[in-house]
Amino acid sequence: MRRLAAVLLALVLAACTTIAKVDGEQIVGGKLAVTLPHAWNKVTDPWERGRYDMWTQEGIPLDHLRLWAGLRPGESLVARPTVLFRAPGEKDPRYPTFTAGLRPHRLVNLFEQLYANEGVVQVTRMEPAPFAGQAGVRFEFTLARRADDLVLQGVGWAAEHRGELYAATFAAPKLAFFPRLLPMAEAVVRSARIRG
Repeated sequence: MRRLAAVLLALVLAACTTIAKVDGEQIVGGKLAVTLPHAWNKVTDPWERGRYDMWTQEGIPLDHLRLWAGLRPGESLVARPTVLFRAPGEKDPRYPTFTAGLRPHRLVNLFEQLYANEGVVQVTRMEPAPFAGQAGVRFEFTLARRADDLVLQGVGWAAEHRGELYAATFAAPKLAFFPRLLPMAEAVVRSARIRG
């Protein structure tokens, strides 16, 4: 029964999701401009409208680049969907919420909590690095995904500007997709600039 409910929910969500090819200059959340030297597939998820933009090269199960622009204090990194069905014993998902003035390790912890909804996360590296022209943090992580036992490698960048969060994460299977697609994601991240 649980598996059937999950399949039905996935089908409903897939029917609402749209995918469009994007390239050139893109504006994320009206506040962050990035330049795409290579085309990406932008995935529009109605549940996440306004939280972040998500792009992929090979499809969401295989890679994703997420970009957050101007998340305000008190806003969560992901939307809180209405839960129609929860299996017995299933844990509530985490909705990490941004607070202004967080230290770098606390910023990274927001994304660790976010990815922990999908599996076991381990942050393997964290260092100061600019993002979108602001002093920020760069971090690397691994994710052992529960759904399919696939191990993903990930990298993220986060910075605060005028009390708002600007961030990006990229994740893909570590053996083949991550090393091949990481340079494309890094090119997008290097081009990021805050508007206004």
